[in-house]
Amino acid sequence: MNIRNALTGFVVFLISFSVFGYAWAADGSVRLTGAGASFPAPLYDKWFKDFHGLHQGILVDYQSVGSGSGVRNFINKTVDFGASDAAMSPEQIAQVKDGAVLLPMTAGSIVLAYNLPGVTDLKLSRRAYAGIFLGKVTKWNDPSIAKTNPGVKLPDSPVNVIVRADSSGTTNVFTRHLAAISPQFAKSPGINNMPDWPVGTRSKGNEGVTAGILTTPGSIGYIEYGYAIGQQVPMATLENKAGKFVKPTMESAVASLAAVKLPENLIAWLPDPDGDSSYPIVTFTWMLFYKHYSDAGKLKAVQDVVAYCLTEGQKSSQQLGYIPLPASVVARDKAALQAIQAR
Repeated sequence: MNIRNALTGFVVFLISFSVFGYAWAADGSVRLTGAGASFPAPLYDKWFKDFHGLHQGILVDYQSVGSGSGVRNFINKTVDFGASDAAMSPEQIAQVKDGAVLLPMTAGSIVLAYNLPGVTDLKLSRRAYAGIFLGKVTKWNDPSIAKTNPGVKLPDSPVNVIVRADSSGTTNVFTRHLAAISPQFAKSPGINNMPDWPVGTRSKGNEGVTAGILTTPGSIGYIEYGYAIGQQVPMATLENKAGKFVKPTMESAVASLAAVKLPENLIAWLPDPDGDSSYPIVTFTWMLFYKHYSDAGKLKAVQDVVAYCLTEGQKSSQQLGYIPLPASVVARDKAALQAIQAR
């Protein structure tokens, strides 16, 4: 090939790059890498698979490694985006050289799933389930459990608690709730992504805790509602702030989110929501993006993927056990998306 033909080919490549707006890889695609929360992973996996089906030129590789690892990877810039149920603290955001934009992408409930043969409807008071995770309630026929389950044959056997082993946003949300309802828990172990639990077998990810519950009779653990639905694990009915016992359902989760007003940074917590029909443990979960991307192709791919997730993607939420974002939150996200720009 002579120099003239080579230059002509290069110019054609540049024109194609400019027209399509993507940073094409050798195989003609743009690859985005993300990592973080396991809580929304089943939904994110569906979103990214469905998006790729519509846009063959963009592939999103998301790894469910836990919120803590997701935030670390995002800060260290080893991914194109992160994900966390615990959002990010101001101190963490300050470490991101290219700036950070946090967008709530979906919401869901954290449930207490259990494996107790013969018990299909378990009601747990706030005192009972806080006591379980404090290591104070150690038998299934403990008076605090028996009181709210009259007529149920509770076994005189140990409560096998299963907790997260990794740095987890799901754990952060769950401990935030326990700290709100139990002064003792607030004091120790307190709110943390990876607390020093006084009791429990450790498992990694929502996936690991779910598997542990399924294979351990007499067990109880906290997992995201979608995992419980997907694996058909029984879920406890919990006492809420109003003193009502509420089953984890899509309707009760929506009721909990109804009064949420997002601040400017789009980070809001509901450690103990008001309302007779509100389920007590719900949360948003966030994707983490850089304010500035040096690769124009990746920037456009990020914007297109997020736009899809906020529109068509929301239609997939409920079937997987997640709460579709209210229209007001979608509008806030779309406005914040404009802050993601090229460097």
